[in-house]
Amino acid sequence: MLEATPLGEGWILRTPGSTAAALPAEVPGCVHTDLMAAGVIPDPFLGRNETEVAWVGRRDWTYERDLSVPSGHEQTDLVFDGLDTVAEVMLDGRPLGRVRNMHRSHRFDVTGLSGRLTVRFVSAYAEAEAIRGKLGERPAAYAEPFQYVRKMACSFGWDWGPTLVTAGIWRPVRLEHWSTARIARVRPLVTVEEGLGRVELAVDVERTRVEAPLAVEATVGGVRARASLDGTQAVVRLEVPSPRLWWPRGYEEQPLHDVELTLLHGDEPLDVWRRRIGFRSVELDRSADAHGTGFTLVVNGERLFARGVNWIPDDVFPSRVTRARYRERLGQAADAGVDLVRVWGGGIYESEDFYDACDELGLLVWQDFPFACAAYPEEQPLRGEVEAEARENVVRLMPHPSLVLWNGNNENLWGFRDWDWEGRLAGESWGEGYYLGVLPRVVAELDPTRPYTAGSPWSGGWERHPNDPAHGTHHSWEVWNREDYAEYRANVPRFMAEFGWQAPPAYATLRRALPDEELAADSPGMLHHQKADDGNGKLRRGLERHFAFPEGDFDRWHYLTQVNQARAVATGIEHWRSHWPVCAGTVLWQLNDCWPVTSWAAIDGDGREKPLCHELRRLYADRLLTLQVREPGLVLAAVNQAAEVWAGAVRLRRMSVEGVVIGETSASVLAERRSVALVGVPRELEPAGPKEFLVADADGLRALHFPAPDREIPYPRPEFEVEIVPGGVRVTAGTLVRDLLLQADRLDPAARADRGLVTLLPGEQVTIGVRGWETPDPETARSALYCVEPSR
Repeated sequence: MLEATPLGEGWILRTPGSTAAALPAEVPGCVHTDLMAAGVIPDPFLGRNETEVAWVGRRDWTYERDLSVPSGHEQTDLVFDGLDTVAEVMLDGRPLGRVRNMHRSHRFDVTGLSGRLTVRFVSAYAEAEAIRGKLGERPAAYAEPFQYVRKMACSFGWDWGPTLVTAGIWRPVRLEHWSTARIARVRPLVTVEEGLGRVELAVDVERTRVEAPLAVEATVGGVRARASLDGTQAVVRLEVPSPRLWWPRGYEEQPLHDVELTLLHGDEPLDVWRRRIGFRSVELDRSADAHGTGFTLVVNGERLFARGVNWIPDDVFPSRVTRARYRERLGQAADAGVDLVRVWGGGIYESEDFYDACDELGLLVWQDFPFACAAYPEEQPLRGEVEAEARENVVRLMPHPSLVLWNGNNENLWGFRDWDWEGRLAGESWGEGYYLGVLPRVVAELDPTRPYTAGSPWSGGWERHPNDPAHGTHHSWEVWNREDYAEYRANVPRFMAEFGWQAPPAYATLRRALPDEELAADSPGMLHHQKADDGNGKLRRGLERHFAFPEGDFDRWHYLTQVNQARAVATGIEHWRSHWPVCAGTVLWQLNDCWPVTSWAAIDGDGREKPLCHELRRLYADRLLTLQVREPGLVLAAVNQAAEVWAGAVRLRRMSVEGVVIGETSASVLAERRSVALVGVPRELEPAGPKEFLVADADGLRALHFPAPDREIPYPRPEFEVEIVPGGVRVTAGTLVRDLLLQADRLDPAARADRGLVTLLPGEQVTIGVRGWETPDPETARSALYCVEPSR
């Protein structure tokens, strides 16, 4: 039987040519984390330390340990699940092989060998610059040479990430001892047809004895099947009658089934492969219609409005992301109503722990291949590496029912057309052959059960602009970069795959990251932790369209920028959801951060939820009430993504900001399952000018419409009472209180609130649950409460 020996212990780290003593190394890990643990470098997340450790990425590094290979098996393999990135592997000075791809595993035959195991890493900069010199310059959105090496692109920095170019043994390493044969690959095709679940397991084995008769036996759902090997391959087919279907969260349950496949020599088991699968069907409807070309996910025959977020690596040092951390972060997404997570192309193929959590939580996964925001050469040595990594990872991730879409790249097809690449390339390769050739061919061959799309954004063909909102996927960045977020309402894309608005992280996160700094919007540390081009300028201009800018008041700036982020995203999602089924999904940029930074994230780099994260719970709930401006006037949209009909009464009130009801009526609302119902607002209830607003209430849901920006609204001075109640804080409003927010981390860095922004009418009250606050008192609670105030 195959036996595995982990090799996580006993490693040391050296830098070639240095007389410094070797340091203990943690495997899996990376050079930066080892240097931090040894006190050689400071934490690059704090202050402006990032610049002080830039030298680390320019050095070569060597990992070493003793290796003893026991006898008793016909073959022993040294297996690295991940090496970051360019390295030579040697045993007692004997070369075992050279590697140049972070996204692949590597296997070396070390049968009968022992001695000093050395993994010598070359700087990823040196590799990238050498490849650029060989193949020529290619344009990119950033100056760093990330497109010339098969490595996590955002290691080289991004408009939300630090430049920390890593090296190391970033995934587990082990010895595998085996005799006769081992399982080299299992490719599971899982389908459902007419109530019958089918599992086809295509098996490849590696042999030491060619003549040995072998068989494979598989079980799933109480069904067993067996097949003999034809040389090194076999196919086992199983049929499971009436399997329980796996569904996205918010629809039905997520049953998972254990699959076990055993490689046999006679009755002797040689190797075992185990996974969990789910029975479900998935399609991507890209049909043409009167509105253009659709992009609608269909799971088990049910057409979905995808409630999505974009995922980046949760740490710039990804070896630090544990199974528990994946579960926490993805659990936060699920709690916010998310049902789709897009794994963005500037990162990595995530670990099994990520996809396991998505399987269990019912989060659909849209998986990018790792290409982003650059022209990628298609010549060797990159081309062979791209195909090898695609083949390995497509098969590795196939068992997961959560995985529903393969995507060729992020923004590269768009970049070729709009970012002045075509002329600069002058006919050189730039990646099109990957996205329209290699990758769809690999997916079609290995995983025909899932759809593939060439890129995001992509309109389906070069006869249209790649980012045409009427066709396929669309990215909206003009709004954040140049316009007011009200412009989100200017069009109805078929699928909004990227859009977002920035805000700083939580106050406690900033205090930890900038411990010695007097915080200001433009203080040195704040500017260092703002990586977007003119990011603070865009934050200011976006704020000034709605509020008087709080000059010199950091706390007010911090609160208002977070309000503006939540309001901007709400404007887009409410508009696009109200246009279902023309628009079939929104994927917020972005869910998470990889360090403490001002960014578009809903959850900051320390894992704290911004107000936006709480707002997503409302925006992505099965039922959403929203007031929209349509021709000829205001309408109430009742968005019902639930399986049941939504029938009820809605109360409409036209009010003054002083709290006086000017007009009121009730109306019936009837929204069929998975549909949107529109109810016209009577003309006499439409607010007249900035002193009035409209309130709609139905079944515990509320929608508000203020016809003017806040800076023009004559709000009363907010008055409210605060009291401590078991488990939280109760606030009772004496006036209109707009966008009340309890910043729980100002009470205690460990404290968390159970809700974000809430607007109270005079006389209304809300109880905000708080956990992690050891010494509650009303005055401290009041000091952490913020709301919109009259313009000064």
